[in-house]
Amino acid sequence: MFLHAKTAAFAFFLALSLLTQQQAPKQPPLLSIQGLGPSAVQLDGPWQFHLGDDPRWASSSFDDSGWETINVASSWGSQSHPGYTGYAWYRRHIKIDTLAGDKSTYALLMPQVDDAYEVYWNGKLIGSYGKLPPSPYWYYTSLFRRFSVPIADSGTIAIRVWKSPLLFVDPDSLGGMNGPPLLGDSDTIAAQLAAISAGTSQQFLYDYTLIILYGFVTMFSLVLWNRDRAVELFLWLAIFTATPILLFIIQGFFPIPISISYGWGRGLNQPIYALNHISLWFLLLWLLQLNENRVLVRWTQGLAICTFAAGLLDGVLAFFWGSAGLKMQWADAILTVLILLVEVFPFVLIAFGLRQSLETSRWLVALSALVSQMIDTIADACAAGQRFTHWTLFKIVNTPLFTIYGVAFRVADLAAITLFISILYAVYRYTVEQQARQSVLEREMHSAREIQRVLIPDTLPSLDGFAVTSAYQPALEVGGDFFQIIREEEGSTLVALGDVSGKGLKAAMTVSLIVGVLHSLSDARVSPVQMLEKLNHCLCGRLQGGFVTAVILRLHKNGQVTLANAGHLPPILNQRELEIEGSLPLGLLPFATYDEVCILLHPGDQLSLYTDGVLEARSTTGELYGFDRLHTLFASRPSAQQAMDAAVAFGQEDDITVLTFTRLAAWEQSTTSLVAPLLEPGTANS
Repeated sequence: MFLHAKTAAFAFFLALSLLTQQQAPKQPPLLSIQGLGPSAVQLDGPWQFHLGDDPRWASSSFDDSGWETINVASSWGSQSHPGYTGYAWYRRHIKIDTLAGDKSTYALLMPQVDDAYEVYWNGKLIGSYGKLPPSPYWYYTSLFRRFSVPIADSGTIAIRVWKSPLLFVDPDSLGGMNGPPLLGDSDTIAAQLAAISAGTSQQFLYDYTLIILYGFVTMFSLVLWNRDRAVELFLWLAIFTATPILLFIIQGFFPIPISISYGWGRGLNQPIYALNHISLWFLLLWLLQLNENRVLVRWTQGLAICTFAAGLLDGVLAFFWGSAGLKMQWADAILTVLILLVEVFPFVLIAFGLRQSLETSRWLVALSALVSQMIDTIADACAAGQRFTHWTLFKIVNTPLFTIYGVAFRVADLAAITLFISILYAVYRYTVEQQARQSVLEREMHSAREIQRVLIPDTLPSLDGFAVTSAYQPALEVGGDFFQIIREEEGSTLVALGDVSGKGLKAAMTVSLIVGVLHSLSDARVSPVQMLEKLNHCLCGRLQGGFVTAVILRLHKNGQVTLANAGHLPPILNQRELEIEGSLPLGLLPFATYDEVCILLHPGDQLSLYTDGVLEARSTTGELYGFDRLHTLFASRPSAQQAMDAAVAFGQEDDITVLTFTRLAAWEQSTTSLVAPLLEPGTANS
C-alpha cells in the first residue's frame, strides 16, 4: 500500500514538472561580456532572426524567443534564405559587466551589410547606413561603419536590414550581414576601423599600382593622339586604360574608401564597362592591321553603338532598382545577355588578325587578347543567372591562384596584365614603325620641295611692254600647281600654267616632266596646241589615273597672244573670261585634240591666269568663293598677290597660283613681281 502511494506521488510530480516546462517561455540566447573596458568583443554566435518588418521589433522588451537563430558570420542568402530580398531583422541580447570606474565611451563597428540598415540599442535608433523604403538609398559598395552606443548593464541590439532586388548576375547568397559586429570602446573601434582600411589598402596594392600605370599611359596616349588625331590607335588606348581607373574609383576604394550611391555607381559602371570592351575592339582593329577592312570596321562600329546603348540603358535601370519589379528584372536580364553576347566579338577580330602577316608584337596581342577574353567571357557567362543555374565555374575562375604579401592574384588578373603589357609593346613597335615611315616621308617631302624649288621660278624675266606679277601658295608643303615663263630667242615669251592632280613627290615628278618637255619645245616654233598634244602623249599611261590641266600661251611684244587650253579654267581678260572650246585634261586619252585662240592685248589690258584654288576657296560656313566673286575680284585689276590674298583670306583649301600680264604704254617701264613661299627671304620681289 505504501509502495503504491510513493508511485502515485512520483507520477504526479513528474507530470507537474513537464507541465511547468511546457508553460515556461523559451529564453533567447544571452551574450554575457565580462569586463569590457578598453577592448572590443565580437558579437558572434547565434542571433535571433526574422524575415519581414515590424517597428515593434526594435524594442528591448519584445519577445523574440520564437524567432529562428542565424549565424551572422555570413549572409542570410548563404544560409537558410537563398535569394530572399526585402526586409529582415536581427536581434541580440547582451549583458555587460563593466569594470569598476570605467568611464569609456563605446561604439559598435558594423560589417558589410546588403544593402541598407538601421541599428537600434534598447529600442533607440543609434545610426543607419543608407535609407530604407519607401525611398530606398543604398551604396554601390558596402563599407564598414561605426556607431556610438550608450552602454548600460544590459541591452538589446536590433538591426533592421533591407536587401534590394537581385540583378541577373547576382548569386542567391546575398543579403544581410556578412560578418559579426564588433562592440568596444571608441578608441579600440577606431583602431580596428583603421586596421581594416589598411588591410584593404594592402589587398588592393596591386590594383593601385596598376591604376597609376594606367593613368600615365592614358595621359601619354592622349598627348600622342592630340598631335595627330588621324591616328585613332592612341585615342582607343587612352580609353582602354582610362576605363579601369574609372571603374575602380566607382567601386569606392580609390584613393580612399568612399561611398557612392548604388544608382550612380551602377549607372556609371555599366556604360564604362561597355566602353572598356569597345576600346579593346578598336585597339585590335589597329594593332592587327584590320582598320583598312571597311566591312569589319562598319561591323565594329555598329556593335559598339549597340553595346554602349545597352550598357547605358542597363545603367539607367539602376536609378529605379529600389522598386524593381518583374518587368524591370527581365529588362536587366535581356540587356545583360546582349552585352555578354557581343563579348565574343573579339574572337572574330582575332580570327581575322591571325590571317594577316603579323610581326611578333602583334601576335602577342592576338594571343593574350584571346586568353584574356576567353577567361572574362567564361566568368561573365557563368555569373549571369547563376542563382538559377548554380554553376560553380564562376567561383573557380575567381579563386586566387597565389598570394604575395596579402595581395591575391587570380588567373583573370594575370591574363589582364599580360594583355596590357602586350598592347603597350605593340603600340611601342607601332610608334617606332610610324616614326620610320615618317622619316621616309619627310625625306620624300624634302626631295619634292627641292624639286619644286627648281620648278617654280625664283625670278621672273623682264618682258618688254608688260608688267608681270605672279603669286604661288600651296595648300600643303608641296603642291601640284606649276607655272613657267620662258623667254624665246625671237623675243616672244612662252607661258605655261597648270595643276597636277595629287600632291607630294609624285606630283613634283610629274611637274618636272612637264617643265622638261616645255623647255625642249620652246624656240622650236612649236605652237601651244602642238605642245599640249606632245605633253598629253608623254603623260598618258604615266599618271596612274591622274590628270593635268594646263593652259599654254605665246606672248609677243606687240600684244599678240596665241593660247591653247587643256581642261583648265579659262583666262580672264580684264573682267571677262575668254571663250575657249572645252577640252580634256592631259593624260586621259592619247589622241585628245585641243583648240587655239588668238587675241590682241591693248595698252591697259590685263590677262590673268589662275588655278582652281582661287575659285574653290571655302569659308568657315562652307560657302565657295565662286565665279561671281572671281569676276568682281579681277574686274579691279588686282596684282597676283592681291588676288591670292583675297582667296586665302576667304578660306584656302587647295593650291593657289595666279599670273597677271598687263600691256603697258610705250613710255611705261616693264616690271615683275614674284611671291612664293619656297623662295628664300628677300627674293620675293624683283
